[in-house]
Amino acid sequence: MVEVQGVRFRYKDGPEMDFPDFFCGAGDRMLLLGNSGSGKTTLLHLLCGLLRPASGKLAVAGRDLGASTDRELDVWRGDDVGIVFQRAHFVQSLTVVENLALPHQLTHGSVPADVLHRMDSMLDRLGIAHRAAALPHELSVGEQQRASIARALLHQPKVVFADEPTSALDDHNASAVMDILDREAADATLVVVTHDQRLKDRYSYCVTLERLAP
Repeated sequence: MVEVQGVRFRYKDGPEMDFPDFFCGAGDRMLLLGNSGSGKTTLLHLLCGLLRPASGKLAVAGRDLGASTDRELDVWRGDDVGIVFQRAHFVQSLTVVENLALPHQLTHGSVPADVLHRMDSMLDRLGIAHRAAALPHELSVGEQQRASIARALLHQPKVVFADEPTSALDDHNASAVMDILDREAADATLVVVTHDQRLKDRYSYCVTLERLAP
């Protein structure tokens, strides 16, 4: 479901990044663990097709990213990939439900009734149904994180990437958010990209990224 082989990447005038090989099967959970400067964000962007590697193979959710056009990757992300960003990136003038519906509208042009029903159910399970009409700035940090999870999972993706989902949370809320991710992404492959050492024992499968040489 997620396969990385011989992947290298270089920003202009930057050092070459050499990423470890790994494979994560359908429905599996894994951590990509590394401190600042280890290339975690770059690897996440590569796995989402937002960056192109200099060499190597990247295959996610049945798609060879290196053999896909930008348009194909846009559609693929809208259908098969969910991303829980470290920062929510909500449109501040839209309500929670409007923000959740927006990606589906951009990809498919409208939001069918079954998706709206799934949205209501998910917000209820996440404990933020009462905040559906709120604007993003009216939400607490924890509520924003839960809304971000709902947006990433609403279209029932095959693979979910979570970027530092616990970095701004205390121990109790960090555990609660990870429990929510596990539950709501039960049918998907889940890859958590983090520097949070509290999570290193949560999953048996962990790939550690070493700090890049200057």
